[in-house]
Amino acid sequence: MKTNVAILSAGAVSILFILALAIGCTGTAPGGNETPNATTTAPAAGANVLKIATTTSLENTGLLAELERVYENETGMDLQFIAQGTGQSLDTARRGDVDLVLVHAPALEQQFIDEGYGIDPRCIAYNYFIIVGPKEDPAGIKNMSAVEAFRAIYIAGTNKTAGVVFVSRGDNSGTHAQEKALWKEAGYNYTEDILDSGAWYVEAGKGMGDTLILANEKKAYVLTDEGTYLSFADRLSLVPVITESTELMNRYSAIAVNPAKYPGVNAKGAADFINWLISDEGKQLIGDFGKAEFGKPLFVPLYAPECTQPPFNCTCAEPVPTPA
Repeated sequence: MKTNVAILSAGAVSILFILALAIGCTGTAPGGNETPNATTTAPAAGANVLKIATTTSLENTGLLAELERVYENETGMDLQFIAQGTGQSLDTARRGDVDLVLVHAPALEQQFIDEGYGIDPRCIAYNYFIIVGPKEDPAGIKNMSAVEAFRAIYIAGTNKTAGVVFVSRGDNSGTHAQEKALWKEAGYNYTEDILDSGAWYVEAGKGMGDTLILANEKKAYVLTDEGTYLSFADRLSLVPVITESTELMNRYSAIAVNPAKYPGVNAKGAADFINWLISDEGKQLIGDFGKAEFGKPLFVPLYAPECTQPPFNCTCAEPVPTPA
């Protein structure tokens, strides 16, 4: 009896060994799927897909949805947006995960281009950042310039003036970059003087819409683009306090990801979309957006030669070369 068991056991082991060899040769388990090869890369997106990393302000206003609706209907291109802060969008592009970016931080954009990741920048539109806050204006900044307002908010905040709170995006977005520039112009070192300077300064670490909601809950001052504020105004008790100060101009640009860095990007799709944005049709769509709902456009399209002059200093009309 023991001998029979031993023979059966040996036979079972042999069968299992043969199966293991077969699986090892084919890379496929019985009834299973093929084991992925470690060196295999994911296939590139089709030519009819365009991946775009973009600032949250364009999404919050609803402009992206409108651009997507019209452009997809006209071309059949599948626009896939990833809404992030400008800094995050540029980092996403640095990894080659998108085909182009729509952003609004000129200094960060230039760095992205100088590093060789971005090509063919075209400015498409502008609006203004504004400073909104509680109607009571506890820091007394009304009628000041933006820089004067930031200085007054800092003094009031660090002196623990009742009701003075400032909520920051705190996310390396274009709006956050503008905020840091204003602190610098006001005479403060952002890292040493502003961060961790007290309960008056709050970092949201969120997109513009969510930051506005948080600021509203705290009855705080906040720097925002005008378009997002208008889109959220019916949910806010905060009011514009500083508007259209010369330091608050907010320029938006489209930049293609360099195919020399990432050959798999949809370079033709990116060029075609940028050229559509700077076409008369694209500019009219951008310029009309928001008029019916808010009584004014949320974005002002840029035209030559105005775009080539201060304070814009950019290219807005010259077509982008389309790859073959």
